[in-house]
Order: sequence, then C-alpha cells, then structure tokens
Amino acid sequence: MAEPTERTPAAAPQADGVSEVAASPPVASTARGFRFLGEDKSVHKALGGGKTADVLLWKDKKMSAAVIGGATVIWLLFEVVEYNFLPLVSHVLIGTLAVVFLWSKATAFINKSPPDIPQVQISEELAANIVKVLRTDINQALGLLREIALGHDLMKFLAVIVALWILSEIGSLCDFLTLIYTAALMLHTVPILYHKYQDKVDHFAGKAHVELRKQYAVLDAKVLSKIPRGPVRAEKQE
Repeated sequence: MAEPTERTPAAAPQADGVSEVAASPPVASTARGFRFLGEDKSVHKALGGGKTADVLLWKDKKMSAAVIGGATVIWLLFEVVEYNFLPLVSHVLIGTLAVVFLWSKATAFINKSPPDIPQVQISEELAANIVKVLRTDINQALGLLREIALGHDLMKFLAVIVALWILSEIGSLCDFLTLIYTAALMLHTVPILYHKYQDKVDHFAGKAHVELRKQYAVLDAKVLSKIPRGPVRAEKQE
C-alpha cells in the first residue's frame, strides 16, 4: 500500500493589516520637496492676494497693461526725452487746466452742461490704513537692524550685507528711475513666470539650497564659529 503523503502545515494567518503595511512602500510626507513659498502657499497668496496680486499675475490684463504702459511712458519722458520732473508736471497741469477751463466757458455758448468733475478726497480711513501698514513695516525693519547690530544672528547679518552690496552695485550702473522701472517690469514678469514653471524652479532651487547649506556648514565650522558673538539673552526664569 502506498504510504500516506504528509501534508505541510498551513501558514498561520497574519494579523490584520500587517501584510498590507509590509507590502506597501513608505509614503513620503514631503513628496514635493523644497518650496520657495512654503508647502501650501500659492503665488497669488504670497503676493498678498486681492487686486494687487491679480494685476501682478496678469489676471486683470487691462490694469496690468495700463500699469506697464504708464511706467514705460514715464520712463521714456524722463530718460529718453530728458524731461525734468517739475517742468513736466507744470506743463501737464497747465494743459489740463486750460482745456477744462475753456470747455467750461464754451458750454455757456453752446447750451450744454459743464463738465462733471468729481471731487477727489483722501478719506481718513485710507490715510490711517496707509500709516498703519508703513508703521508695521518700518518697525519690523528697525527690529531686524537692531537684532543684527547686537550680533544675535550672523546669517541675517551676512544676508543684509550682501543685499546692500548688490543694491549699491546696481545703483552704480543705472539711475534711480531706471531702477524703479526695472523693478516694475520684474514685478510683472517674474511672478507670472514662477507661477507657470513653479515645479521646475523649485526643483533646481532645492538642489541649490542643499548645496548652499553644505558650503555654509563648512564656512561656519572653519571661520564663522570662531568669530565672537554678542551677548546671548538670558532666559526668563519661571
């Protein structure tokens, strides 16, 4: 007679969810990597939102074109035609007042109503909001300068020095009006380009950020750590 075949014992069932967890690859919590504006912050939100962001991102194309066109006309008048500011303002006001005055006088002879010129005033609320925003920004800048002057943050000190040096070099190459005009053009081109190619820009910026951190670590270990720092603030005892 044939010998009975031995049966291998069946594998014990694993606990619920163990096999699924072991088989599934780990999910990275930060799959998107380095982001200039943070993990969940859009370009529109970074620009403050509202109408200003719409103009800078060309969502309101008529207003954006009007701003660029106006800035270009002003730059051409002062830089190409070489108008001076006071003569230009005076000539514009003379022409405007003369046209409106003659128009108002002519309506009496042609039996038409005079031009409706609205009264423009700056409201107290608008003036208070502007002053409040300027006050907040100025206080933040003064606080940053004080923190740097006391030697509390060496990284911020180096960043401000480099930024001021770059600004001085740019100022030596062009005058103030050309610098303002260039800044206006960049504000209307850089955000929209970054919004369109955000993933690619962040990818290369992440690589550059990692490399800069490595170089800064080497510089800090060899040079910066040996520089005496300012007094550290004493922690408050409870």
